[in-house]
Amino acid sequence: MSREPSQPVLSRRGLRIAAFSALAICVVVVVSGITTRKMADARLSEWTENQAVPVVAVAAPDTKAKQSTIELPGRLEANSQAQIFARVSGYVKDLKADIGTPVKAGQMLAEIDAPDLDQQIMQAQADLTSAQANLGLSRANLDRGQSLIQTGAVSKQDLDQRGADFANKQGLVKSSQANLDRLRVLEKYKRITAPFDGLVTARTTDLGALINAGAGGAALFVVSDISRLRVYVNVPQNYVPGVRIGAKAALNVPEYPQRSFAATVEASSQSVDAASGTTRILLIVDNSTGELMTGAFANVRLDMPKADKAINVPASALIFDQGGLRVATIGVDGLVLLKTVTIARDFGSEVEIGSGLSADDRIITTPPDGIASGDKVRIAGDAKGPAEALEKREAAKPRG
Repeated sequence: MSREPSQPVLSRRGLRIAAFSALAICVVVVVSGITTRKMADARLSEWTENQAVPVVAVAAPDTKAKQSTIELPGRLEANSQAQIFARVSGYVKDLKADIGTPVKAGQMLAEIDAPDLDQQIMQAQADLTSAQANLGLSRANLDRGQSLIQTGAVSKQDLDQRGADFANKQGLVKSSQANLDRLRVLEKYKRITAPFDGLVTARTTDLGALINAGAGGAALFVVSDISRLRVYVNVPQNYVPGVRIGAKAALNVPEYPQRSFAATVEASSQSVDAASGTTRILLIVDNSTGELMTGAFANVRLDMPKADKAINVPASALIFDQGGLRVATIGVDGLVLLKTVTIARDFGSEVEIGSGLSADDRIITTPPDGIASGDKVRIAGDAKGPAEALEKREAAKPRG
């Protein structure tokens, strides 16, 4: 009967202990939850920041020199070409050659009937005969005066006048003779002849056509020497140093798609056209077989000399913006460093760098848009990403 009052006391103490225990457990759960959330937020923030850093592929420049060729359009022209005009006016009397006719130097192409010239020659001949007769009479008067001057029958003044008349008549004879010789020379041009061995590539006249002397109209004939042909190409300025005199080239024409013809670099204009930025180069191709035609289009392939050492980068590595032509590299501090470069040769998918890079540089092969010096980047393949690292750490934690 004496122990009954202590039971309520024990019950209240147990309840307080249980309450404190439950409160402690709640505090631990809450603190653990907050800590876990903060750690997750921190990891998420770190992962987000890392994801904002672009991943780039990096490669070293290719230092192996490459053999390159350039292909340029050209135009075939005759090694020698003469446009032949008439020197005398008249009518075409005879034609001896037509287009496609092979001719030799001095061979007659056509003959002109020039009646006006014939009349001028006859008049000049008559003028010369008259002048010679007057000269003979003047000489006789001078000789008579010289014989009479001793007797005093002729005055000194009269003798001087006779001498002056004789000199004048001599001049008229020489003038008439020169005029006749000039017309005789023109008479030879009634025969139109070839100036050199070649081929008649144009004829613009016909029998009976009226011909006017001079080069005012179209040429009567065009004679071309096609045994060797000239090929003119315009080479971009940066390739000109590699095109040397005597270098060999290959030439292709549409009419022979499966064949190529050997050509040799003969000369260079040694000047740059300001409009196109190119230099005109002359090549010579042998055409002794006559297969190639003047005026034809040709595709010329030139082999560029192989450099001893080169720095080649992918064309995708080039950045062209307001800063000029640049390449993105990874600096010693691991940050992006943009370097200004120049291009020596373009191979399509690759370019040869003329200046601005060294063989030790690490090139970003495909730089992202807006990349700048000092930017942070992640190099592809160097390490796992933050998300993958987090997953790996979580998976390594003990369960239970």
